[in-house]
Amino acid sequence: MIPTEDASARKREIEEKLKQEQETLSFIRENMEKSDQLTKGMVSILSSFESRLMQLENSIIPVHKQTENLQRLQENVDKTLSCMDHVISYYHVAKDTDRIIREGPTGRLDEYLACIAKIQKAVEYFQDNNPDSPELNTVKARFEKGKELLEAEFRSLLTRYSKPVPPILILDAISVDEELEVQEDVMLEHLPEAVLQDIICIAGWLVEYGRNQDFMNVYFQIRSNQLDRSIKGLKDHFRKNSASSGILYSPAVQTKRKDTPTKKAPKRPGKDDVLDIEIDSYIHCISAFVKLAQSEYALLAEIIPEHHQKKTFDSLIQEALDNLMLEGDNIVSAARRAIMRHDYSAVLTIFPILRHLKMNKSDFDATLQGTAASTKNKLPTLITSMETIGAKALEEFADSIKNDPDKEYNMPKDGTVHELTSNAILFLQQLLDFHETAGAMLASQETSSSASSYTSEFNKRLLSTYICKVLGNLQLNLLSKSKVYEDSALSAIFLHNNYNYILKSLEKSELIQLVTVTQKKAESSYRELIEQQIYMYKSSWVKVTEHLTDRNMPVFQPGTKLKDKERQVIKDKFKGFNDGLEELCKIQKGWAIPDKEQRDFIRQSQKRVVSDAYRSFLQRCANISFTKNPEKYHKYRAEEVEEMIERLFDTSA
Repeated sequence: MIPTEDASARKREIEEKLKQEQETLSFIRENMEKSDQLTKGMVSILSSFESRLMQLENSIIPVHKQTENLQRLQENVDKTLSCMDHVISYYHVAKDTDRIIREGPTGRLDEYLACIAKIQKAVEYFQDNNPDSPELNTVKARFEKGKELLEAEFRSLLTRYSKPVPPILILDAISVDEELEVQEDVMLEHLPEAVLQDIICIAGWLVEYGRNQDFMNVYFQIRSNQLDRSIKGLKDHFRKNSASSGILYSPAVQTKRKDTPTKKAPKRPGKDDVLDIEIDSYIHCISAFVKLAQSEYALLAEIIPEHHQKKTFDSLIQEALDNLMLEGDNIVSAARRAIMRHDYSAVLTIFPILRHLKMNKSDFDATLQGTAASTKNKLPTLITSMETIGAKALEEFADSIKNDPDKEYNMPKDGTVHELTSNAILFLQQLLDFHETAGAMLASQETSSSASSYTSEFNKRLLSTYICKVLGNLQLNLLSKSKVYEDSALSAIFLHNNYNYILKSLEKSELIQLVTVTQKKAESSYRELIEQQIYMYKSSWVKVTEHLTDRNMPVFQPGTKLKDKERQVIKDKFKGFNDGLEELCKIQKGWAIPDKEQRDFIRQSQKRVVSDAYRSFLQRCANISFTKNPEKYHKYRAEEVEEMIERLFDTSA
């Protein structure tokens, strides 16, 4: 059993907890009631707020829509006003641009073009929106006036600033310095940079907006005139300076080529010097044309639209090119007249020109690329004309050497070198300076299949054959001329001198290398001819030395007295020798052997033959008493005979 006290205490404890629980429950209920009241209040407030929001929305939305409409209306008004201002501005364009258009674009191109742009927009506006408006005609007229003034400005700028290129600059541009591995291009500035940019700008506008191509004609006419004036200025400058300084070949143009002459052939003074200046001037002008034309194309490419460039360039170069070709034709005509006069040396003027034209042909072709066929063909036509007339001159020259008449009054009295020989050799030496050109010239007239390739070796053989032909003709003619002399010894001296001159000239000028291309033994052949003539000359002394032989010489014993007849034989031998020696020395003293080496050789050789024979004769007659006056017959000592022979061929003695 549980004690009573403990049960009471337990009961009290439980009752007390129950009381606390009841109090807590009561507290919760009160809070629940308060919460319900708050919830009902909040619901009431929210319901009221919702009602008010709906009322506010119903009031604001119409106002907002009205505001949007007002804003839209405002924007439309602003746009309308802006459009009105824009449209009204087109009506004021003519007035606003009047002063600038009237004053023109000079000095303010950018401002002027901006002004033209406004006028152009006004034209477009009226055409699109009001084509019947009188304002359209006004702005159209203003636009045309503006375009007209731009064209005038284009012409004015080109005319004012286009100047002939100074000759010194051209000479610098066409010069080639052989010491420089890489050549520096000399830039030719035709127009100041600022002016060029304005011209480019105007040209661009005229093409894009002006629908105008007339300015291209203006351009080529002005630039064509300057190109022609530049070349003529160079020509005048070159003539003046060459004439005053005496320098025929300006150092400005140097070209390192295989057949560039290492020395100039001798020239006749006077008229030929003037001709050389003309030729050299023409050569310079050819080079100048190529360089200037290339420079003109570079300038043109910046200004003229691409699809018009070739045609404009073709027109631009015509005047200068035609003048050059005309001058070339005149040179050909002059050469043709020279051939008719049989003045073949004048034809040699064609050779340096032809060589220069052919050397520059590739540059010419490149420069004229894209031009009309008639333009491209001008240089080849001139080259063909020069090759034809040159080849004709060569052939006629060879014939003239063969057919030169044997005129007694034209023969050298002293048997020296004939003018025909010196002229022929001079002509061939001058050909040597242009051997590639001359070979190609001869090849150009060949029609055989072997000539189709025109190789350098083929041309060389042709020239060699030609030179041998001239030399062969010369040899035949000299042989014929030698027969004009009555004295066979003088004929021999004449032929000797001429053959020796030919051989020495061939060797000295390196012509011999060309000759031996087709005639391997040419040198030895000439030496044989020379030896033959020396032998022929020596035979003239036989009539002197024959008196010194033992023929008819009396046979006697020492101390034996000679018969009158025998004494006379010895006297006749002395007299025959003395008279013959005196006669030959008198005659041959006036003959000439210009070559000192040959002269000395012939003298020494003849002196030895005569002197030896004379000494032997004197020795045989030393102990013979054939006269009471030995000094009458023994007129000369052996040393004196040698001295007399030593004075042969000495016209100054």
